[in-house]
Amino acid sequence: MVLNTFMTEARPHIVLILADDLGFSDLGCTGSEIRTPNLDTLAAGGVRFTHFYSAARCCPTRASLLTGLYPHQVGMGGMVNGDGRPNSPYQGWLNDRCVTLAEVLAEAGYATYMSGKWHVGEEHPHWPMDRGFQRHFGLISGAMNYFDIRKDKAPGVRRRFSKENQDYTPPPDGFYSTDAFTDYAVDCIRQHKGPKPFFLYLAYNAPHWPLQAWPEDIARYDGRYREGWAVLRRERYERLLALGLIQPEWGLSPPDEQAADWKALDVKTKALMARKMAVYAAQVDRMDQGIGRVVAALKARGFLDQTLILFLSDNGACHEGGPLGFDRDHGAGAELGGVDSFQSYGLSWSNASNTPFRRHKHWVHEGGIATPLIAHWPARIAAGGLVHDVGHVMDLMPTFCELAGATYPTEYRGRAIQPVEGRSLVPLFEGRGREPPPLLYWAHEGNHAIRVGRWKLVMEKHGPWELYDMESDRCEQRNLAADQPARVSALRTQFDAWARRVGVRDYC
Repeated sequence: MVLNTFMTEARPHIVLILADDLGFSDLGCTGSEIRTPNLDTLAAGGVRFTHFYSAARCCPTRASLLTGLYPHQVGMGGMVNGDGRPNSPYQGWLNDRCVTLAEVLAEAGYATYMSGKWHVGEEHPHWPMDRGFQRHFGLISGAMNYFDIRKDKAPGVRRRFSKENQDYTPPPDGFYSTDAFTDYAVDCIRQHKGPKPFFLYLAYNAPHWPLQAWPEDIARYDGRYREGWAVLRRERYERLLALGLIQPEWGLSPPDEQAADWKALDVKTKALMARKMAVYAAQVDRMDQGIGRVVAALKARGFLDQTLILFLSDNGACHEGGPLGFDRDHGAGAELGGVDSFQSYGLSWSNASNTPFRRHKHWVHEGGIATPLIAHWPARIAAGGLVHDVGHVMDLMPTFCELAGATYPTEYRGRAIQPVEGRSLVPLFEGRGREPPPLLYWAHEGNHAIRVGRWKLVMEKHGPWELYDMESDRCEQRNLAADQPARVSALRTQFDAWARRVGVRDYC
């Protein structure tokens, strides 16, 4: 891969776009049949990372992405409904021993904007504008009705929405969250006043459940999924091979043992499930349309060549709701995909979204933590490359610091700050590689893993440790634990030491 040489005098604008519960193979440029021409264009004009990792679930990933640290180090080892104890690894909001991307970049002279989902602190002073963003519009909580937040009436749940640091209820008429987040992001670009550069964090809630989309987008996929998830997995696998994103020796992991047998479903259930996947595809499609509008706004301002755009997902696709998903509609006769429906597409389709990998969001097998990453920067990154080096969302903090000329602090506003754990991606943008390979850890709700070079030790909650060679078996089909007990023991010792250091509560 040949890349342009970096120029030190120009600090880029930075646009970080995060999807929610998007599977590894859910984009056209990563093997999907879903229409994503704008992301495909960014991928063709930039680079795609094939071994990039999240932290397995919404809150932990967002915490790690924003801070350059492991989730437990910043109080987000679990979700926002944590134990509430200040500076606990599971407190439920970003603690005072970390800094956010917005805080660091603002100190370096950047304007800092955010549109979309936060999900790392439900109450003040833990909202985006409390943590360095100068403008914010969007969802504070984890999920919402795309059309009308007032319909989110789950027992004990309050969906928080913010506009410029105040509670806000979006008007129901004509509102659709994906479009609204795009509108605000575009407005930030249009209103930006130079000469200072800007950082824009655009965090969509798409395609997280509930399955809700505009009818014209759903219609585009009507009938596309009538052959079911097994056929779709095979189609996507073949495209991934052709794109060079996976290796033939990995194979295609077997269907998830909990996935339903499509052929055994009755006609009515097949129609329902095909519709669910069509709505999911429509949600991804509409997000891509929004990204196209963001790129157009950058072009209109003359910013595109000097803007680093990164796109990734917060975790793998979501299995929640079981093999066929859940149905929590707000009334009898609610049309699937509309304002009164509240459904998920379930584990069987999630297994297809995560092709070719095993497991889903929550797990730390590859299906839960592997995310597509697109990096686009016309003035600096040459077109059409693939990066096979391992990266992690923690790497964004040191990357942005390097590009912005920012100093990651040891102290911020009188508070001692933990040293950053991630490593800059700039060498990978330049095609130089990084040595030594990163040492990475995961722990979420009893699911644990460590990756050292080609080796990955992983376990499901209450299960045994499994050992995989990621170079020859990234789909985790050949467990080598029984054959290499010494390697398992050594990796387990390293994991245990890390777990104690960051405060993992549930390791064993």
